[in-house]
Amino acid sequence: MVAVFVFIIILGLLIFVHELGHFVTARRNGIKASEFGFGFPPRAVGIVKSEKTGKNRIVWGNKDIQSKNTIYSLNWIPLGGFVKIKGEDGSRVQDEDSFAHKSAWIRVKVLAAGVAMNFLFAWFLLSIVFMLGAPEVVDSSDKNVQNTKIQISEVSVGSPAAAMGLKVGDEVLKTQVSSEGVSKKIISVSSLQNFINAHKGKELTLEIKRGGENLTLKGTPRREFPAGQGALGVSLVETAIVSYPWYLSIWKGLEATFNLIVAIFSAFFGILASLFSGRGVGADLSGPVGIAVLTKEVTGLGLAYVMQFAALLSINLGIINILPIPALDGGRILFVVIEKIKGSPVNQKVEQIFHTIGFVLLIMLMILVTFKDVSKFVN
Repeated sequence: MVAVFVFIIILGLLIFVHELGHFVTARRNGIKASEFGFGFPPRAVGIVKSEKTGKNRIVWGNKDIQSKNTIYSLNWIPLGGFVKIKGEDGSRVQDEDSFAHKSAWIRVKVLAAGVAMNFLFAWFLLSIVFMLGAPEVVDSSDKNVQNTKIQISEVSVGSPAAAMGLKVGDEVLKTQVSSEGVSKKIISVSSLQNFINAHKGKELTLEIKRGGENLTLKGTPRREFPAGQGALGVSLVETAIVSYPWYLSIWKGLEATFNLIVAIFSAFFGILASLFSGRGVGADLSGPVGIAVLTKEVTGLGLAYVMQFAALLSINLGIINILPIPALDGGRILFVVIEKIKGSPVNQKVEQIFHTIGFVLLIMLMILVTFKDVSKFVN
């Protein structure tokens, strides 16, 4: 239940922040927003400034309010937020406070503002993580580093490590690793690797820490294995909790955000290249179910991991929305650019057809990925 609650909070915040970007940018550029809501309808309660008295009044329920002022609402489905921007559908072109009446540059700014907010939110989260203390890969030979941990950074599919239940983030305790009565204190990554290599083909026991729980897992390192995987099939790193002053944390957060944006963009282009070349999707895509499962895993690792995970999801959400796909922000920006190039607006019916097709395809993709996630985790 804790993981479900955390998942809802993260998802809600990311969507709310995205919509907040659209809302603030629209209002700053003189575009009316009839409603800005936290959560999705039906509406529970709303606040709107009275046109006659100038005082705020409460609106209960899903009642339709005709007002020149924005209704700020709290809605029953706590999964993000929404903003109703006047003329976003291309109507009311003649109204000066309409989205459709504004210049191409202003419309692009409004559409791109949600993505920008997702990136800024990721920067904010990562900056806090670096300030409070974040797990980082370190060199144990550095005398300034203390309280290091040996953690698993990757588990190869189909490896002995996967079979024995090892997961990314598991800490290999420095107490002992035993095999046939032999025990060894683990003091470094190299000492653990040497021990594993010395016991190929023999069952060994790893004592690991996952979140606040200590587990004992058994497995047998392979005598023969694919190149780059190792006998057990794990990648190991030495980590420590490292914190920075606030001014360095802001820079480190910006640097980490930029690196993640570049890495995720590269991954998306890699997926597209694989699809167009006929090789299929080489990446392991996850939908809501997969993200919920990952949320459960990072929740057990601690607050720093949860915040890093939220930052990663925020960047993913921003990048997906900026792609030139119909029905998404990037698709809408594409039509504004086309309008600017051809010198006249794109036919609204044609644009709406493209956005509808794009929306249907996105829903189908989400259903497919969700089915894949359910099948994988059930198996």
